[in-house]
Amino acid sequence: MSSPAQQAVRQQLLFLYLSSSALDSDVVAWSSYDGTARTTPTTGDGTEPPYPTGTDALAAGWRMIQCSQLMPPQAGNEYSTSYLRHEFVFEKLVTIEA
Repeated sequence: MSSPAQQAVRQQLLFLYLSSSALDSDVVAWSSYDGTARTTPTTGDGTEPPYPTGTDALAAGWRMIQCSQLMPPQAGNEYSTSYLRHEFVFEKLVTIEA
């Protein structure tokens, strides 16, 4: 086992865009970033989301650190398309060998 001086902590981030503001709603888009440099994920590199819902990510050990602010659409724009509104940001802290 390595001594603490030989270990470092790195952050992994997971962005999940859900179908609604409810954390247990379906994932419709996602992206991830790996500060450990063990993987190099890119947006669009898979057809299946890493988790079906945000609560499934929590159950797998991800910590939610941010969710998007709920903003009502402007009058007349209720049915226009734009950015994905229901963004949730999750993190894992991973210990690596320094």
